[in-house]
Amino acid sequence: MAKGTIDLKIRFSRNLADNALTRYVTFSALYLAQGIPEGMTFFAIPAWLAMNGKSALEIAAFVGVIGIPWSFKILIAPMMDRFTLLAMGRKRPWVIFGQLGLILSFLNIGLIPDPLNNLTGLMIAGFFISFFGAFQDVATDGMAVDVIPVNEQARANGLMWGSKIIGTSLSLVIGTWLINSLGFSLAVSSLSVAVACIMIFPIYFKERAGEKAMPWTSGQASPDSKNTQLRSWKLIFKSFYKVVSLKSSVVFGIGSFAVGNMYGLIDTLFPIFTIQELGWTNTSFSQIFSITTVIGGILGMFVGGFLVDYFGKIKMLSLYLGILAVLITAFAFMPNLWRFNSVIYAFLLLYYTLYTFLCIAVFASAMHLCWKTVAATQFTLYMALNNMGRSSGAALLGVLKENFSWEGVFLFIAIMPVLMVVLIQFINFSKHRERVDSFVILGETLVAPNVTKD
Repeated sequence: MAKGTIDLKIRFSRNLADNALTRYVTFSALYLAQGIPEGMTFFAIPAWLAMNGKSALEIAAFVGVIGIPWSFKILIAPMMDRFTLLAMGRKRPWVIFGQLGLILSFLNIGLIPDPLNNLTGLMIAGFFISFFGAFQDVATDGMAVDVIPVNEQARANGLMWGSKIIGTSLSLVIGTWLINSLGFSLAVSSLSVAVACIMIFPIYFKERAGEKAMPWTSGQASPDSKNTQLRSWKLIFKSFYKVVSLKSSVVFGIGSFAVGNMYGLIDTLFPIFTIQELGWTNTSFSQIFSITTVIGGILGMFVGGFLVDYFGKIKMLSLYLGILAVLITAFAFMPNLWRFNSVIYAFLLLYYTLYTFLCIAVFASAMHLCWKTVAATQFTLYMALNNMGRSSGAALLGVLKENFSWEGVFLFIAIMPVLMVVLIQFINFSKHRERVDSFVILGETLVAPNVTKD
């Protein structure tokens, strides 16, 4: 009995930096927490508004407002790199703050009186959910770069991204059922309990040994945190510029934007394509979307990260992008089969599974390129470029559909993964890592010797 207890303590530590199992469980839980409100605000609530006769303009306005905070994460990240309660860790205090704000704002949206006829109030409450969701996302990503070793990043991203997809899909299905069964307020309040329970993880687990669990408990800042924490805005932006101006960073940023266009085009296209072209109902699309993304999320959690670890980032990125290009091109050339639901189901399942695997590889690659000193800002830049690509892809769809057939639109989309395949061949992770590891902060000065060219 005693031996079993000792083994459990060895395998499951309270410190994220010291234990892989602790890292996997904690970051999966935090990403699950991001997925729950996202599934409600971006999918379940718009569907509920549509079911109750709200116009497309009103629903689009709601989605547009709640999407604003996600576009400005890059403004939040430098603040997290500059300020923190170091005795509690570099990013953990911000994770706790973001998670607390997420809980309170999620509860607040359930208190809005007559939400169907109070869209302004609904938008404001939804905006704050997205704000704290984006806040928690930036802090969690920054903490992940700080404490997850390079050899675990792909596996960890598989668990994290899979957890978020599952959280989003399940909250869409369960949230819709609860809204129809219990009403809007009780449904939102019920799901907010799940978000609140996840608060246990950032409160209990610490980044490194010897740190404070909470501000009033004993502990002190770890030497690792002190060595990587910057105290000057000038040094933060100088360090940030130094690392993102390296060739691999620039190429990856352009590639991330290109593949973001593919995400935005497909995500915007398929609800319109299936409903207007194929005659589906919005309920049918939501059900198929949830099922296919959950399957993709589960496979990503247990397979996606392992494949990237085993075969390498460039190989798997190239493989996923190549298969996606072939899949989308093949679909464009078979319009005579679009009338068969089984063909559409198969395409959606394959696409969203590959999408999940590709996201895992992209996120793991972004983490590998990051310098811990400005990790939150640098990682957020890559994600912001990807989100900008999504937005431009969504906006581009209308122009494409006005000028091309559906077949032409799909063929245009297939160009995006091909473009990223070409770009990533110019990325050299080992040389980039060697260069970044040569950067040294001495007082208020950045020393960046020319160890090797990137």
